[in-house]
Amino acid sequence: MLQALPRIGRRRALLASTAAFAVFGLLLWWLLPLGEESPSGTVTLSTGTPTGVYEKYGTLLQPAFAKDLPELHVRLLHSDGSQENVRRVATGRADFAIAAADAVETYRLENKPGADRLRGCARLYDDYVHLVVPRSSPVQSVADLKGRTVAVGPGGSGVRLIAEHVLAAAGLNPTKDITALPDGIGTMPDLLKRHKIDAFFWSGGLPTSAITQLSRHSAIRLVPIGSDLVAKLHEQGSASRYYRAAVMPADAYPDIEQGSSVQTVAVANLLITREDMNADLTEKLTRTVIDSRDRIGAQVHAAQLVDLRTAIYTDPLQLHEGARRYYQSVKP
Repeated sequence: MLQALPRIGRRRALLASTAAFAVFGLLLWWLLPLGEESPSGTVTLSTGTPTGVYEKYGTLLQPAFAKDLPELHVRLLHSDGSQENVRRVATGRADFAIAAADAVETYRLENKPGADRLRGCARLYDDYVHLVVPRSSPVQSVADLKGRTVAVGPGGSGVRLIAEHVLAAAGLNPTKDITALPDGIGTMPDLLKRHKIDAFFWSGGLPTSAITQLSRHSAIRLVPIGSDLVAKLHEQGSASRYYRAAVMPADAYPDIEQGSSVQTVAVANLLITREDMNADLTEKLTRTVIDSRDRIGAQVHAAQLVDLRTAIYTDPLQLHEGARRYYQSVKP
C-alpha cells in the first residue's frame, strides 16, 4: 500500500499545481481575445453587376468576413454600379459599398439625400476606362464615335458617369452626337459581337472577366484615351478632378493588346459607409478588407493594388472613426 505523502510534500504539490494553473490561465489570456466579441447581426455590402470586378471582389471577401467576424453576416447586393451604390449607402439601403471617387463627389456636389453622412473606410484599387471596338473598326479616338451607336452603361453606373465626361472632353454631346444605349457589362460584349453596337465604354478593375472572355472569341481592341483628354477632363472641374492619366499594362488583356500598353483614364475606388455605422464593426471590417488583399489578389489582380500606405486617403470623404482606429492600430 502506498504511503501518504508527507505534509511538506503535499504542500509543495499544491503550490506547484496552483502555479501551473496560473501559468495556464495567463497563456490562455495571451492567446485568446478574451473580452473581445465579434460584431453580430447582418450588414449589407452593395457591389455591382454579376460579371464586374465589384461583385467578384465582394464575393471573394465573404469567406474572410466569415473567418474574422464569425457572428456577422455580410449580405451582398447587386447594383448597376457606383452611382447606385453611393445612393444606397447615403439613404440607408446599404451599410457599405464600393464606389468610384467621381461618383461620390458628384453625389456630394449635388447635395443629394444623406450626402453629408457619407464616410470613407479605405481607398481600394483604381478603375480603368475601357473603350472597346472591333479590331477592324475605323474608330481610333473618342471623337471618332460621332454618329455611332455606343453602349455607355446603366443610369446608376459609374461607367455612365465617366463615359459622359470623356465624351464631353472629346467635344461630343452624349445625347446628340451618338446613339447611347444604357446597357451594362453583362450585355455589352454580346451586342458588340452581334454588331448591334459600334463600341462600348466600361470602367473597371484589371482585368474585367467579361472583356477577357470576349477577347478570346472575338477580334477586338481598346481605343487609347490620351493625356490631352485628361487635361480637358480636369478643365471640367468638380468630379472630373478625380480622373488621372493611366496606362493599361500589356499583360492586362494579352489577347487584345498583343504586347502593347494602352493609354487611358483611371479613377480610385473607395470602400464607403455612413457616419452612424458602429465604429467597432467598421474597424474590424476595414481590417479584414486590407488583410485579404493578397489572397484575393491571386484571383482578382486589382485587389493586389490595395495598399495600406494609400488606403487611408479616402478623398473626397472623411475617414469613418472606426476606420481611423484601424489605421492608427497598424501605424508603424
